[in-house]
Amino acid sequence: MTSTFGEKIRALRKEKKLTLDQLAEKAQSSKSYIWELENKNPPRPSADKIAKIAEVLGTTADYLMDSQNLQSKETAKDLAFYRKYQTMDESKKDTIRQMLDLLEKK
Repeated sequence: MTSTFGEKIRALRKEKKLTLDQLAEKAQSSKSYIWELENKNPPRPSADKIAKIAEVLGTTADYLMDSQNLQSKETAKDLAFYRKYQTMDESKKDTIRQMLDLLEKK
């Protein structure tokens, strides 16, 4: 089980088939900074950097920072989805609700 902050970033980055350069660009950081986060123990990232990296990796900052592995990757994805859902306008929320209703009928 992946447990450290850096191991989680590396595992999620590889799962998404992103290079260090690609993750750095998408998270508005540098390749060397991402490398340091993946390899230094303990890392000292800012909350803003953690949030950007988590967003790019499709997870939450809580999941990345959870050193006791209390939150699964799937739960983190669900929480990230719900946070996005909460910020959507009502018409988009209604579309998602309709899609879920259709999926449940199958």
